[in-house]
Amino acid sequence: MDAYWLDWANLLLRAAHVVTGIAWIGASFYFVGLDSSLHKPADEADRAKGVGGELWAVHGGGFYHQQKYPVSPALLPEKLHWSMWESYSTWLTGFALFAVLYLFNASTFLIDKTVFDWSPTAAIATSLAFFVAFWLIYDGICRIFGERKNGDLIVGVLVFAFIVFASWLSCHLFAGRAAFLLVGAMMATTMTGNVAMVIIPGQRKVVAALRAGQPVDPVHGRRGKQRSVHNTYFTLPVVFTMISNHYGFLFGARHNWIVLVVLMLAGALIRVSFVLRHKALAEDRPVPWRWAIVGTLVVVATVAALLPVPPAAVAKAGPPPTFAQVQAIVVERCQMCHNAAMPSKNVRLDSTEALAAQAQQVYQQAVVLKLMPLNNATGITDAERTQIRRWFEAGAPVR
Repeated sequence: MDAYWLDWANLLLRAAHVVTGIAWIGASFYFVGLDSSLHKPADEADRAKGVGGELWAVHGGGFYHQQKYPVSPALLPEKLHWSMWESYSTWLTGFALFAVLYLFNASTFLIDKTVFDWSPTAAIATSLAFFVAFWLIYDGICRIFGERKNGDLIVGVLVFAFIVFASWLSCHLFAGRAAFLLVGAMMATTMTGNVAMVIIPGQRKVVAALRAGQPVDPVHGRRGKQRSVHNTYFTLPVVFTMISNHYGFLFGARHNWIVLVVLMLAGALIRVSFVLRHKALAEDRPVPWRWAIVGTLVVVATVAALLPVPPAAVAKAGPPPTFAQVQAIVVERCQMCHNAAMPSKNVRLDSTEALAAQAQQVYQQAVVLKLMPLNNATGITDAERTQIRRWFEAGAPVR
């Protein structure tokens, strides 16, 4: 029953996390696009009252006229819309999901003893330390170098270098599946940290100063803009890490930390083109698709690099393995987690009928995706995976 309730918690939290994540990413993408699509106001009266940019849009059967005041309007309205709960809700549901799936099952999901043999308590503490350490170091880099000459470039290089190091360390401490997710989660935590610790507090100080008739410190606007830009470039890498746990050939690769870094970099490069696209269209310039092209080529190169080696010719020779041979592999490598007493994920493999009914699932999880056994805890070999493949491709006979 414990597994049943955990599965329900996993499902509901995952659904909530996806929905709130869509809301946050959608709002982020929208405001980044809006900010880069503004034109100088056509009306002299608008310019006189401090409007720095405007955008006319058509959507849902109506027309929208959006205006941006770089400093403040002459009269600050009492009610303001604040974009923050999308971020907070995404982080809260994401952390709850991480706790339910990984922290409560650390010995299964966080630890791969072939990577690093340590206790669940140490693994949990270290995984949480990743969140705190990355935020503190990232925030320090931004505050120390962000206001200097070429500050954005310096910050970008240092943050990227730290992400590379964190990816390497994570993949040398945790199970590959958890390592990928952990790197994404630490970046997502920093994204929410940017909102909660920099962007929203800065905006509140600006609003308070305006309402009090005091001068506004421009540093709040600069920091908020910088962190918002960082968040938009983090988005696609984070999304990649969140879906990577479905693809064992990625996190199970020999140099999986390089795969992680390269594909996150590709996502960031693709995002660059889409961010610059808005400004280019507003200024009637060609869209700089070169960044997206480079990112796509990086993905193509990674696909080529991870291309599996064709099975040896000897593996194709002779008749396919018998059901008894395959069943012996399943009994040794899979059945301890898929039996009447513990039908993990509601899958049983402890009888002829059950194995025949789940043949496609076994083939997909153990051969194609190589997700099972989880972290290869039972030490299934490539030769045994090949046996299962040949049996399935022969029609999965039970006689």
